[in-house]
Amino acid sequence: MVSNADKAFLAITLAVSITEKEKRKRRWCKEWYKMRYRFTHEHLQRTLQATEPDDYKNFLRMDNDSFETLLELIRPNIEKQDTNMRQAIPASQRLSITLRYLVTGMDLEDLKFMCAVAPRTLDLIIQETCEAIIQKLKENIRVPRTIEDWKKVAKDFERRWNFPNCIGAVDGKHIEIEKPSNSGSYYFNYKKTFSIVLMAIVNANYQFMMVDVGANGRMSDGGTLKNTKFWQLFSESENKLNIPEPCELLESDKKFPFVLVGDEAFQLTPNFMKPYNKAVLTDERRIFNYRLSRARRVVENAFGILSWRFKIFKKDIGLHPDKTRKVVLAACHLHNYLCEKNKNKYIQPGDIDIEEPNTTVTKGAWRQGRQLLNIERVRGNSANEAKRVRDDFCEYFNGNGSVPWQNNCLI
Repeated sequence: MVSNADKAFLAITLAVSITEKEKRKRRWCKEWYKMRYRFTHEHLQRTLQATEPDDYKNFLRMDNDSFETLLELIRPNIEKQDTNMRQAIPASQRLSITLRYLVTGMDLEDLKFMCAVAPRTLDLIIQETCEAIIQKLKENIRVPRTIEDWKKVAKDFERRWNFPNCIGAVDGKHIEIEKPSNSGSYYFNYKKTFSIVLMAIVNANYQFMMVDVGANGRMSDGGTLKNTKFWQLFSESENKLNIPEPCELLESDKKFPFVLVGDEAFQLTPNFMKPYNKAVLTDERRIFNYRLSRARRVVENAFGILSWRFKIFKKDIGLHPDKTRKVVLAACHLHNYLCEKNKNKYIQPGDIDIEEPNTTVTKGAWRQGRQLLNIERVRGNSANEAKRVRDDFCEYFNGNGSVPWQNNCLI
């Protein structure tokens, strides 16, 4: 039988417990979050800026000048006002938080200890900042708009990679994600993971000209590309993209169309070149495949640099697919921004594949560890006109358009 004294003690204990629970419910912020000025990563960031510029560059994947320029661009979109309740997180910290998230791929529950910011707030900050980056840098990723722009892209491919009339290298990668709730098998891909697809067209300088993000992981490269707005315009007979008309190449009496290049996952068309199947190779076709691979390798390296610089791509992203799409787009825009702003610092010589004079390739550092997952390759029939165009390029590469070292690929 419980005594009156015991009943009184239990009542007091329960009352104290309820009071503590109510206090926890009423407080809007943990105490250590309120001391963000003491614990924030910005102290380290400022120290690195003043004393260790190389470490600063690794910390944010850009130097201070690039950071400050970007900050001033997006500041109007992300700056918040202080209130009577709390002090706003500065725009500089919002940007550095977002960059650290992209650079490390750190889970928000872990990132909070570096930033002294609650995970829910981190999520909001990252999404708002990514939106601002996409909006302010939107001109950094754009499809050429004039005939002259397309010809400049083609000249770069011919000068750097010895493929004339090439107007872009195409590829797609799976961005692996944690399975979204109630999504069934919608994002389930051929490797039995969950993903959305990043489709891109890249110029000769490793820069994105077109990106499309968000298709579910079940789709193939070819299917994803055909669903993009770019491909719809590219396929129309009206030539709304202002792609140049076919022209003669050096010492050739044939006219060659301006073409995209890709791997076996895509369909061969008169304006899209892919390699010959290994089952039908001759020496001449091996040389064509080699020449095409030189041009196509730029898109592989662009994806590689992206994932090497931003480790968010090295893990399954634990965000809703719509949020993941913003994060991926922002990273692509940052890639182009840094290529334009300071390419020599952003892309180091050992980062990308280097082709030796004997045509062997020294693999870039980005190939270390986990890589972006390739899209599933599918078979498809090609029209005779497309095969004729490829055969014409093959003939040209083995004749007047040959380069001195290409026969090394046959050894």
